[in-house]
Amino acid sequence: MSATAPYPGPSPIRRPLAAAALLAALVSLVFGLLLAGAGPASAHAALTGSDPSDGAVVDTAPQQVTLSFSEAIAVGDDSIRVLDPSGKRADTEAEPRDLSEGGTVRYGVSLHSGLPDGTYTVAWQAISADSHPISGAFTFSIGAPSDTTVALPSQEAGGGPVGVVYDIARYTAYGGFVLLVGGSAFVLVCWRGGATALPMQRLVVRGWLALTAATLVMLLLRNPYTGSGKFADAFDLAGLQSVLDTKPGAALVSRLLLLGAAALFIAVLFGTYARREDEREKKDLTFGLAVGGGVVATGIAATWAMSEHASTGIQANIAMPVDVLHLLAVAAWLGGLASLLVALYRTPDIGSAAVRRFSAVAFGSVVVLAATGIYQSWRQVGSWSALTGTRYGQLLILKVALIAVLLAVAWFSRRWTGRLTDPAVASEEAPGSEEAPGEDAESGSGSASEDASADVDPERAAQLARQRAALTATKKKRIRDADPQRSGLRRSVLAEAAVAVVLLAVTTMLTSTEPGRTEEEAANGAPSASAPAAGGPVNLKMPFDTGGQNGKGTVRIDIEPGRTGSNDLHVWIDGSDGKPMDVPELKLALTLESKDIGPLPVVPDRLAEGHWSASAVQIPMAGDWKIDVTVRTSDIDQVTIDKNAKIG
Repeated sequence: MSATAPYPGPSPIRRPLAAAALLAALVSLVFGLLLAGAGPASAHAALTGSDPSDGAVVDTAPQQVTLSFSEAIAVGDDSIRVLDPSGKRADTEAEPRDLSEGGTVRYGVSLHSGLPDGTYTVAWQAISADSHPISGAFTFSIGAPSDTTVALPSQEAGGGPVGVVYDIARYTAYGGFVLLVGGSAFVLVCWRGGATALPMQRLVVRGWLALTAATLVMLLLRNPYTGSGKFADAFDLAGLQSVLDTKPGAALVSRLLLLGAAALFIAVLFGTYARREDEREKKDLTFGLAVGGGVVATGIAATWAMSEHASTGIQANIAMPVDVLHLLAVAAWLGGLASLLVALYRTPDIGSAAVRRFSAVAFGSVVVLAATGIYQSWRQVGSWSALTGTRYGQLLILKVALIAVLLAVAWFSRRWTGRLTDPAVASEEAPGSEEAPGEDAESGSGSASEDASADVDPERAAQLARQRAALTATKKKRIRDADPQRSGLRRSVLAEAAVAVVLLAVTTMLTSTEPGRTEEEAANGAPSASAPAAGGPVNLKMPFDTGGQNGKGTVRIDIEPGRTGSNDLHVWIDGSDGKPMDVPELKLALTLESKDIGPLPVVPDRLAEGHWSASAVQIPMAGDWKIDVTVRTSDIDQVTIDKNAKIG
């Protein structure tokens, strides 16, 4: 539907030129701000280096193999495997050791002693901080290259049949969200009479069903999607429990809970609200539904923002609410467009006022989409080479082109909207809308005899009532179809909807594609974040002893970039045996005693066994900060330790 609210515009000749100029200016603004330069951002982690490096030939067998990444990752027991020329494990098969220092994320595995000469294969798999699985492989040689029976894995993490089904569920979830939120908003804001229309009810309910089913599938497949790639592991209870302990798993569970509230909203919208006839009561109920539905819709949108691209990288505290606004604007525009299409084709009662109200809603949605889209592109691309030379950048160009096409088609819809008249008026002007001669007389005489028989047979009366309702609907459809303006609007909205489906698919692909900045910098072998001009990463080690059984260990803390403003904080806990150690509770607090600031609480999220993280930790000013860490190892065993660090 039109993204511009109706107004008495300029002449028909100037309007296309004005629309084209506006569109050109918008596209120029998008790419101008996109490529004006930006600070470092990250999303998918990428391998930025290794020791030995890919293809290297070393004289003697190394004691370990290390891999460096562009950002924090979650690893498991088999995240890094080193295979000799015969395919046997050459590493000690222990969980990779975290060797991170400063701003460099590095993991390593020890190798067996006395390894023979030949070509060795290193295969790795991990999970990015933005929830996406990553994997790869490379080779190095000891002494001289040799033949090897090991085949480099051709399937990336998150690929194969499980990856296909997971991606289908991801697409379905976005589509269901658009129909659920956009359809409900269309009824409440644009066409309240749509609450009684069965096609509108079906549209919204199907959106809810699609989103619920897709979320359940994603929750069950999350373990095999990030791990083995086997459907059978979807029902592994231990694997499911490990998923629930991660940020993406918690987001999916939260979405299911919010969908329960959404089901109640739908029941009220198409039940109590649809039957309410008193205008004052209906107005009050409209306000209540709008507030409640807005809260639920925002919460569902936040489940994406808090677990994917927006939750990591620079300015995460800004990027997440921006991403929520972007998703809500997409739903209001494209979901409203689908609702309008259903209303125009399946219901005879929608009037011109409802269509014009949606025109205003679409205009506001496009403004929000433009602003939030520019910001998101600034974070994820940042250079011409990344825009044109990476898959993310090319998809972004395609998305902008599709939006341009959609706005062009919407301009034609706007013209039809300006000519649209209500069905009651159209029925007086449309040719062929008059009833056939004698129809009233026949129906009148027939009605008298039918009413007489109805007094005797209630079942017959109900049948006649259904027939009269069908006849009325047929007449309305004939009048509606005879209106050339309404037919023209239906065709243009159908074209908009077709473009919108492709646009939604491209947008979903962007959410699962490595951002251009990270891909480009990984290809150049450089980390995605550089050290800040002032300050530097903070690395702390703090031993603790809660006094209980298995109560001894070491807390390691990294704060990056270690300056005033937003920082990423990572915490690792190692047990007395040096292995990762999980604890029931971990809390941190930061205090700048010289300025009486704090304590500022920090509650990190668990990423993996013995590994927690928190994004967008705000350091208001530079100074000697005291970092308090509270570790609880059982119901009664707890200790708080502290250490000072200069930040900024």
